[in-house]
Amino acid sequence: MEKNYTIKDIAKLCQVGKSTVSRVLNHDPKVSETTRQKVQTIIDSVGFSPNRSAQAMRGAQEPVVGIIVSRLNSSGESQTLRAILTALYRQKITPIIVESQFDEKQVAHHLNLFKQRQVDSVIVFGFSPLSEDILQQWQGNMVVIARYFKEISCVYYDDQGAINALMDKFYTQGYRHIGYLGIHDQDETTGRLRTQSYLDFCHRHQLKPNFALTELDIEAGYQHSAQLAQPLDAVLCATTSLAVGMVKYLQEHQSMRPLAYIGQNPLLEHFVPNLINLDFGYEQAGNWAVELLLAQIYGNKTVEQRLVSFHLS
Repeated sequence: MEKNYTIKDIAKLCQVGKSTVSRVLNHDPKVSETTRQKVQTIIDSVGFSPNRSAQAMRGAQEPVVGIIVSRLNSSGESQTLRAILTALYRQKITPIIVESQFDEKQVAHHLNLFKQRQVDSVIVFGFSPLSEDILQQWQGNMVVIARYFKEISCVYYDDQGAINALMDKFYTQGYRHIGYLGIHDQDETTGRLRTQSYLDFCHRHQLKPNFALTELDIEAGYQHSAQLAQPLDAVLCATTSLAVGMVKYLQEHQSMRPLAYIGQNPLLEHFVPNLINLDFGYEQAGNWAVELLLAQIYGNKTVEQRLVSFHLS
């Protein structure tokens, strides 16, 4: 990312105090015209844009944070978003929520829109193939959720560890014909990483892989459930949506089997007994994202990556 100039930097370049720069930014009539022009010239030359969020925290204006979700009907993202909103409201920060629909161009569009509205702090839900280059163009505060980036503060999940834990749970219960319903490999995290973890477990324990890959929605899960071959002792689903589709299929064919999935769905757990799932840390991810963003707003520009822990039910 380009250098993020602060009021302190501008004051140093102008050889004036920070309070003087603040008065110029707030159009204080008590500032002399000579000083105003001097400070404004430096501001224009370096492309400085005042940190709206930081000003808001000091009561100068209403604090606003932009949030770019992948899709609003995602069960996992909804849980994370709920935690984010709770944390932001606690700080009296107003969120602006937009949807990328897994489209890089939409992310770039939304970031540009936020910039035009002087929103300088954002939380972005990552996805494949969202590139780091697009995110690096943002000059304000940023935290990414669900994707790991070396140069950007992020909160990401243990996709491989979660699949391995669920597979191990089935294996220790004596199941050897474990099917897997997952997401296409175009999705780096929910797709490729989780599928690879399943395949690695099968290889280590000399199990025959039995899997089908599809899109991330309930109907796709239902339609592809039939692709799992027999014999089939138990089924592992990569997401809650796929698990719902799988349950529908198994119930229709009166062939219920032990089922495990990543995430939590109280309604599904109420109607289907003996489900194995795990708390993937969606709420923790939301809380951490806000914590990291607030640190940046208050001046800590250290890039930090945090891996969210999961908890097996």
